[in-house]
Amino acid sequence: MKFTGTYTALITPFQRGRVDEAAFKNLVREQIRGGVDGIVPTGTTGESPTLEFNEHIRVIELAVQTAKGKIKVLAGTGANSTAEAIELTQAAEAVGADGSLLVAPYYNKPSQEGLFQHFKKIGKATKLPIVLYSIPGRCNVEIAVSTVARLAADCPNIVCIKEASGDARRVTDLFNALGDRYLIFAGLDDVALESFMLGCTGWISGLVDAFPRENRLLWDAFQAGDYARALDVYRWYMPMLHFDSHPKLVQYIKLTCATLGYGTETVRAPRLPLVGEERERILAIVQRCVETRPE
Repeated sequence: MKFTGTYTALITPFQRGRVDEAAFKNLVREQIRGGVDGIVPTGTTGESPTLEFNEHIRVIELAVQTAKGKIKVLAGTGANSTAEAIELTQAAEAVGADGSLLVAPYYNKPSQEGLFQHFKKIGKATKLPIVLYSIPGRCNVEIAVSTVARLAADCPNIVCIKEASGDARRVTDLFNALGDRYLIFAGLDDVALESFMLGCTGWISGLVDAFPRENRLLWDAFQAGDYARALDVYRWYMPMLHFDSHPKLVQYIKLTCATLGYGTETVRAPRLPLVGEERERILAIVQRCVETRPE
C-alpha cells in the first residue's frame, strides 16, 4: 500500500474523563469532507501515552468504522515497550487499520541497535505496512539514516518514514540512502513546504484537524506546480504551523479545533489546559488566521 498526500494527526476529544466518541467521529467526517488522503488516530497528537489499551484500540476502531474505506487509516501504535507496540499493532490490524505509525521509543533512549531490533520485531509480527516516525526533539533519540537503511533491507513491510527532525538535510540524506525504497513524509509543519521541495511524498500534520481544506489546498498547489499559490497559503499558515515545535502543541491544536467547533479544549493529565495570557495569545493567532483564510 502506498501512502501519499495529506494525513491528519487526529486529536482525541475527551468529555468528562472519557473519549468523546461522537466528537471523534464528527472530526473524522470533517477530515473526509476536507479532502485529506488519510488519518492518523492514536498518535502522539492523539495523546496516546494517556490512553488505556482498550481506549487506544477503540479509537482506532472508530476511525476505521467512520472512514468506511474513503480514506486510509494509519494507526499510531508506537510504545516504549517493544512487546506493547507489537500488541497494539496486532490489535490495530485486527480492527482493520490500513497501516501503522511507529514513533521511536521515548525516554528510555535506545541505541541504534536497540531501535533496529525494536522496529524489526514489530515488523515481523504484523502484515501491516509500517511508517516509522523520527522526532528527536520529543523522543531524545533520532532514527539514524543508517538504521532506516538496515530496516529497509530486513523488513519489506516497513515502507515509509515520517521525518520530523526539522533538519531539511535529513530528507536528502534519506533519499540518497534509500532511493525509492521508502516514501518520506514531512513531519514538522513549519518546514513542510521545504520538505515537499526536497521530494517528500506526503505530509502528516496536526493543524489539519482544524484546517483540512487548507492542507489540501497547499498540497495540491504544490503538486500542480503552482508554487506562487503554495507559497501564499504557506505564509498564511505559518503562524499556526509554528505551534508544531512547541511542547504544548496538543493544547494549541485543541484550542484551535474548539474555536472552529470541533470538540473541546480538554486534555488529559499530566497535560494542563491553557490559561491566561498564553491562551489569549494563541487564540489571537488562530482568530487572525481564520479571518484571513485563503479562498
